[in-house]
Amino acid sequence: MSLLKKEDVENFALKNNVSLNEEELNFTYEFVKKNWQIILNNPNAFNLEKYKNRFTEENYAKIEKLIKEYLKKYQAFL
Repeated sequence: MSLLKKEDVENFALKNNVSLNEEELNFTYEFVKKNWQIILNNPNAFNLEKYKNRFTEENYAKIEKLIKEYLKKYQAFL
């Protein structure tokens, strides 16, 4: 994660049909950089709703769906 760049976050989002504005991108990038280990170690404890006000309604719904899909797909590895 030390090599993670904002462009990586933006490209991942765009690839998944999420168009983050600058504020959302900055928040997401900083959040992932600081919290990735906690999220991976205990993904079921992660409560996205606490951060709902950081995203547009449309992006929040897309991100919520994306997280659910990835948790379902990769749960066995976490």
